[in-house]
Amino acid sequence: MTAPQDPGGRGYPPPPGYPPQPGYGPGGYPPSGYGQPGYGQPGYPPPYGFRAPTNTVAILSLVFAFVFAPAGLVLGIVARRQIARTREEGSGLALAGIIVGAVFTAIWILMIVVWIAALAAVPDTATF
Repeated sequence: MTAPQDPGGRGYPPPPGYPPQPGYGPGGYPPSGYGQPGYGQPGYPPPYGFRAPTNTVAILSLVFAFVFAPAGLVLGIVARRQIARTREEGSGLALAGIIVGAVFTAIWILMIVVWIAALAAVPDTATF
């Protein structure tokens, strides 16, 4: 006597009294008639772990905030506008470039004003 055929493809015979059902093939995944899964619909968020690239102007704004503060301030403002439009990373870097650039620019302006005031206070006693 032979063992009955396994309709589910699980490797063991069906229980006694189990009638075979017509029209069903062996089990398994994926069911026949379906192709490979697709890559998702357009408009969905990127897959987990994906990060947008960091905005280059945001990095430059922080660097220039220490090298030449007014340029860092301007580049930070430009980077924040680009990030809002392109959804890149680097918003914090651009904000730091704006803040550091503004503080250093204010310090330089204050130093220039104090220097001019000091020169104006010096009496003009030197004769040539």
